[in-house]
Amino acid sequence: MSSDDHFLEKVQFSDKVTFHVSSSVNGRNVRIWGSEKPHAYVQHQHDSPKVNVFCAISSQKVYDPFFFAEETTTGMTYLDMLQVWLMPQLQNIPTFIFQQDSSPTHFQCEVRQYLNTVLPG
Repeated sequence: MSSDDHFLEKVQFSDKVTFHVSSSVNGRNVRIWGSEKPHAYVQHQHDSPKVNVFCAISSQKVYDPFFFAEETTTGMTYLDMLQVWLMPQLQNIPTFIFQQDSSPTHFQCEVRQYLNTVLPG
């Protein structure tokens, strides 16, 4: 057994994905597994209108999606989402581990400062 038998109960998984209005999805972080190799492909417009969506999940809760108003998510819009939407929901959880990927928006200086302040250690 690990030193923390309740590790998975504490983890808050999160991710952000871009959906294009043209019905394509940004596939950088998306993997779709199937039993057969597809024989068709779909081309999409390079700079089509899009919406960015943030989601979070834990063993206890599936958080409602957060839709960014801007087409491009910056470090500052991500920070606003953390401060106004996500962290207030996590305040009532006594101990949790917040997981995020290595997106440049997550490593913006103000985002890191804020997370280091509200989640020390």
